Amino acid sequence: MTFLEILGYGASVIIAISMTMSSIVKFRIINLIGALTFTTYGFLIGAYPVGGLNAFIVAVDLYYLYKIYSKAEQFETLSIRPDNRYLLRFLEYHMPEIQKFNPGFEYKPEVNTVSFFILRNMVVAGVFLAHREDGNVLKVGLDYVIPQYRDYKNGKYIYSRLKDRFINDGFDCVLASHRSDKYGQYLKKLGFKIKDNGMYVKHLHDTKCYS
Repeated sequence: MTFLEILGYGASVIIAISMTMSSIVKFRIINLIGALTFTTYGFLIGAYPVGGLNAFIVAVDLYYLYKIYSKAEQFETLSIRPDNRYLLRFLEYHMPEIQKFNPGFEYKPEVNTVSFFILRNMVVAGVFLAHREDGNVLKVGLDYVIPQYRDYKNGKYIYSRLKDRFINDGFDCVLASHRSDKYGQYLKKLGFKIKDNGMYVKHLHDTKCYS
């Protein structure tokens, strides 16, 4: 195949991959790359309608990505009881997705004593379940974000903006298990460090609860 044929097929594959993304952010980014590749391909072969249409798609993707990353969102937490009926239904509905990132997860109401929904502009974007361990450790049982909000903003809100709240509650660090490679990558991007035992830890201040 010639370079132009490879470019055209490659653009088609990238566009196809973008259509499989459940996250709107990933869809826009991958679709942008595919449309940009198609724009180049269209103009190189003289197919100006193809190039022009995909240039328009590039502009649309850039516009919506700008809106996503520049939009001021209001984050809140909504504390929930372990037996909250909406929580139980939420976990049941999202359990197939939860198991992808947290294989083997099983909800134990008696364990998860720090439980809240994360609200973004009053819409439930995810759930955080944890409990106190060894007196000063916040052990994460589940940190789940629904697909359309997987842009790391939820995680940054929990582990950065809520840090003082956790410290005031007597926690010195946050501990999370390595349940999957994707979850591990998520934790690393949020400042967690992996320990020799395979656990991830994030210290909340200078007092370290794990070496």
